Amino acid sequence: MPCDGGFIVRPKSFYHEQEKRARHRRLIDRAFRWLGMILTVTTLGVLGVLLLNLAMNGLGRIDWNFLTSFPSRRAGEAGILSAWVGTLLLMLVTASAAIPFGVAAGIYLEEYAPKNRMTDFVEINISNLAGVPSILYGLMALGLFVYQFRFGQSLLAGGLALACLVLPIVIVATRESLRTIPSSIREAAFALGATRWQAVWHHLLPYSTGGISTGVILAMSRAIGESAPLITIGALTFIAFLPPAPLIAHAPFVSGEWLFSPFTALPIQMFNWVSRPGEEFQSNAAAAGLILMVITLSMNAAAILLRKRAQRNITW
Repeated sequence: MPCDGGFIVRPKSFYHEQEKRARHRRLIDRAFRWLGMILTVTTLGVLGVLLLNLAMNGLGRIDWNFLTSFPSRRAGEAGILSAWVGTLLLMLVTASAAIPFGVAAGIYLEEYAPKNRMTDFVEINISNLAGVPSILYGLMALGLFVYQFRFGQSLLAGGLALACLVLPIVIVATRESLRTIPSSIREAAFALGATRWQAVWHHLLPYSTGGISTGVILAMSRAIGESAPLITIGALTFIAFLPPAPLIAHAPFVSGEWLFSPFTALPIQMFNWVSRPGEEFQSNAAAAGLILMVITLSMNAAAILLRKRAQRNITW
């Protein structure tokens, strides 16, 4: 190749080819950007149409009586009191079981477990469990919690079934949050004489709280809308009473009787109303669906805000 004063002189065809490739890359980049924008707008449009349809059919049905009344065979008198109370108690059991075990498992796998074939096998299976259909968790809960442990068709069995469903999500979110922390944070803690647990408790967990909290909220927002596991274990479609209160007026002031109470939930109540003939029951289902959508979107929005706030406080 000819040289000019120590510099390589390339033919004009070489620069023409490079410019052609650069234009091609810019064209692909522009096409991908427009494709992403179109898909995003389409997705938001579908969600907007769904919310608008629910609002048109059910918004006029939402009032104080609808929130404080039990289900009824008369559509105009029916409400979702037992459904939203059951959903709240289910989420309490689910969070109490999934969050401690999920966060602890994520910390162990990321910070303590040796890197070998066994841990690789466990990690692959945890990732696969996050994509297992929810009906399979219902069948597992039916055989294990309902029949084997004899919890019956109770809030405890339903909450544990949902906890098993979202447990892989919490584990994966915990591990991903810990992975984002630079290794220099760990090395600095060890250099100052901290034990591994001190490094985790005083340094890693505070920095990863935002990501872990985001994963937990997203996991709960998935659990709150699940119906297949609850139907499988025998959640009631019509219930006109509330479970016993968790708090009582006399010692020991806390009761576990509510854990073994029959229950229903908002998705189950919606399923019951949708299966009935009559436009009034369809309006009730739309109203309950609108409330469930608002709760789910609010939880997702809270997760986004929490993550952004946590990222602002990180200074490394």
